[in-house]
Amino acid sequence: MSNTTLTADVIAKEAVAILENELLMAKLCYRGYENEFDNKVNGYKVGETVSIRRPTDFTVRDGKTAAVQDVVEGKIPVTVDKQKGIDFKFTSQDLTLQIGELGERVIRPAMLQLANQVDIDMMALYNRFPRQVTIPSGGIDSFADFALAPTLMDSCSLPQEGRASVLSPSNYWSLLGSQTALYMNDVAKGAYRNANLGMIGGVDTYMSQNVPTHTTGARTGTDTADLSVVDGTFTWAATKDSTSITFHIDGAASDTAGYWKKGDTFTISDLYDVNPVTKARLSHLKQFVVTADATTASSEGDVSIWPPIILSGAHKTCDLSTGTIDDNTITYKGVASTVYTENLFFTKNAMALTMVPMVKPPGAVDVGRRTYKGISVRVIPYYDGTNDDSNWRLDVLYGTDVIDPRLAVRASLAADI
Repeated sequence: MSNTTLTADVIAKEAVAILENELLMAKLCYRGYENEFDNKVNGYKVGETVSIRRPTDFTVRDGKTAAVQDVVEGKIPVTVDKQKGIDFKFTSQDLTLQIGELGERVIRPAMLQLANQVDIDMMALYNRFPRQVTIPSGGIDSFADFALAPTLMDSCSLPQEGRASVLSPSNYWSLLGSQTALYMNDVAKGAYRNANLGMIGGVDTYMSQNVPTHTTGARTGTDTADLSVVDGTFTWAATKDSTSITFHIDGAASDTAGYWKKGDTFTISDLYDVNPVTKARLSHLKQFVVTADATTASSEGDVSIWPPIILSGAHKTCDLSTGTIDDNTITYKGVASTVYTENLFFTKNAMALTMVPMVKPPGAVDVGRRTYKGISVRVIPYYDGTNDDSNWRLDVLYGTDVIDPRLAVRASLAADI
């Protein structure tokens, strides 16, 4: 069979199939928002945005008398602001190869790098999740360690369907080793021979070298809440389109740069979590996450946090056992200025990846653009007359965002490798 000169469209078709196969997080998160970007035939540019709806909530009526509730949905923007690409040169001889040979030699290595970047950007969303458990020293090396996160998910009534976890290599292999000692023959065989954990306790389990790390802020001293919060201070109507509220904290031992780091989590004494379905108080304190780095001034400071402190109604987030939280003690998760590995447990609707076809630029003669299972790749060749080189660029355009921070749990471990 004679060779055929490869075109941008043929290379784009091969590239998009390889990229889709190499992605991990893209297959575990919500992908439906691509449908919102469907009205531009020529494609999209960096910075274009759609608004997505936040789920509303309701309370249950007691008795036969109707109590009609307004449907008040929040909305937040998803922006396709990440343009990533790989650039390379093909010789004329390269372009007469079979696509399979060129795919293995050039396209697959390039797509592996690109897939890793997409996964890194997805996992970087960890610092928007307030719910967190601390893994004991030694890592996730038993079912009991693994079960800490799903237990919290169950306590908070997170959906059972579509749960997944992504563990760091050391935690994955530690857990894998613990499975080989099990009496269950198929489980032990899969763990030992195929390095396969599969589903554990209803959670599909994966490994990624892109699991992020978080360095906690320098927070020291006995910090306290400096905000008189009562029922009605924060409401769903006022916060439904926001991703943070402003919270004032006192008691810092010193004015320190990086006192609070984005992703730090904390609890407030006497402020408890609630079951999102029944609104009943749970046994553990409500967890909050810092959404932007902040520095103290005069031993205090304003901090952006999430979720809002809503004390009643269908969107109740907390239950307060005292009259107000003013002067209540702040307790941070983890040790100050310490690096933690952030293994992630989540359901599909916690995060979204939105990847769209890129615009075919005016003046580009040969543009290859292919979409496969929601993954879009654009390939453009261009000639460098100065150096007599045939250059090729491959681009993707996407956005990542947290859709519902309640639907994920961070399993944090200090001193991981």
